[in-house]
Amino acid sequence: MDKTPLGLSKSDVQRYIDFARDVLGVEFKDIELLITAFTHRSYVNEHRKTAKEHNERLEFLGDAVLELVVTSYLYKNYKEPEGVLTNWRSALVRTESIGLAAEKSGFGEYLRLSRGEKRGTDRARAQIMANSYEAVVGALYLDQGYEPSEKFISKTILSMLPKILESGSWMDAKSHLQEVAQSVEGYTPVYKVLSEEGPDHDKTFEIGVFIKGKLRGKGAGPSKQIGQQNAAEKALTYFKSKNVKTKS
Repeated sequence: MDKTPLGLSKSDVQRYIDFARDVLGVEFKDIELLITAFTHRSYVNEHRKTAKEHNERLEFLGDAVLELVVTSYLYKNYKEPEGVLTNWRSALVRTESIGLAAEKSGFGEYLRLSRGEKRGTDRARAQIMANSYEAVVGALYLDQGYEPSEKFISKTILSMLPKILESGSWMDAKSHLQEVAQSVEGYTPVYKVLSEEGPDHDKTFEIGVFIKGKLRGKGAGPSKQIGQQNAAEKALTYFKSKNVKTKS
């Protein structure tokens, strides 16, 4: 069977051409760019004779394009202050959001991974999916320009914004809990250190969060700040169990 310079059969290359047309809505001028966007470093290490380049440089470019598109959209469409818009943007471009967009777009069957990476954990796969999304955006930008990239990002990432705003998932747990506690109880949460364990260089803090004098959640962490976030998450879980609307 004839092989292309990338070590793929013509039918395999056609799959990427079809992906570009069906998912990205374009005909790639240089299909090797798109194939490279799906090529993980581990695959190159395992196929040195045929795979010459992995997707990390494209990922670097795509990350910048993604951030520009999201930032521009938020600036043009919302009047919220900079801090709020920054949090919204972070929620849209975090690994979980980008990985989900890649999963929904069917990226998984096009990834070029080593045998070991194919057996990786769900967490590792989510990161690989997110990285491949950024790399594909980078390839799309290089091959087609800004507008097709913006269109794809709008369809796959910006479409998540209404749900993110409705759920309150753009807020960190402490901010989210403060909003819920003030709305439901009329009180601001108070955080207290319940215990400290371990030597100074390796302490674990157990933090309790109290609302109206009642303990609503406990959390531990290597710093008080992390312990507070974990305690806030437990308190939010408590409120959900009581069927209190917590926007998530």
